[in-house]
Amino acid sequence: MRADRLLSIVLLMQARGKISTRELAGLLEVSERTVMRDMEALSASGIPVIAERGRDGGWMLPQGYRTTLTGMKPREIGSLLLTADTAVLEALGIQEDFSSAVRKLEAAAAAKPQDSPLQLLTQRIHIDGAGWHPSGEAYPYLPLLQEAVWTDRMVSMIYSNNGEQKERKIAPLGLVAKRGVWYTAAECGGDMRTFRVSRITRAEITSETFTRPPEFDLASYWEHSTASFKAALPRYPVTLLLSSSGLHALQQERYTTILSTRQSFREGWLEAEAEFHTLESACKIILSLGQEAVAAEPQELVVSLMTALRETSALYEEMARNSPTAGNGI
Repeated sequence: MRADRLLSIVLLMQARGKISTRELAGLLEVSERTVMRDMEALSASGIPVIAERGRDGGWMLPQGYRTTLTGMKPREIGSLLLTADTAVLEALGIQEDFSSAVRKLEAAAAAKPQDSPLQLLTQRIHIDGAGWHPSGEAYPYLPLLQEAVWTDRMVSMIYSNNGEQKERKIAPLGLVAKRGVWYTAAECGGDMRTFRVSRITRAEITSETFTRPPEFDLASYWEHSTASFKAALPRYPVTLLLSSSGLHALQQERYTTILSTRQSFREGWLEAEAEFHTLESACKIILSLGQEAVAAEPQELVVSLMTALRETSALYEEMARNSPTAGNGI
């Protein structure tokens, strides 16, 4: 779209100081004539574009002129986080998003010369984990938080947690994505807090700005926060017999920790010491593994699993007896 291209031109001039028509045409993948027309459009819209002629000439903005339109779109951020490999970007159809994101990072870096574009990105966006798995959660306020993170603006929001709605005023320092779920790390009431973005039911950026703590490191904060969260969770130790596929499946469970494994008396199987959070979650996960897992200890878990299996079997038998096709061999 032309509007996006015009913004990109402004950001490139802002970041690089001076840029030639040929450079702009190459970066934007348009003709030099198109660049000239875009410059006329910018000038007509009130942007004070200056043309310097000559061998080392180019387009520039007056010293001190700035634009605050450096907010990054979700797809642009995603393209940066995925890879800078143009073949992959083209295959995904997000090459333009990557180019636009780089230009916006350059503009943000020009505003904060002590930081490189990479520092600006890593101090504001952190990806925990190698893969991206869509969670299905909705994030209507993610673009708003992105803008607040990049411009150091306070956010007033309504946050829902355990069915309770509370009004919060936060200073969002960064965004974190873990397994397709977005979180924001923010100062709230003098404390550092982590908020799940999908639980924000209303939000607006205020006119109030905040100063980022110079010692704050997003990746370190997230690592410490995650460790504290896991340490506070309840632990339910169990002993299991697992097939190789059962072990692999259990290793993929988010809220399960396998402490150790050893050879089992059953050929081809392993005996594993594992931790779940509760009896209920242990039952649910073990039952989902079907015939690939058997619980050995504790006894209350074994009883709960046997009860669930008997009730499930009885339900199927009842359905079979009452089915209209019963007795037809179907």
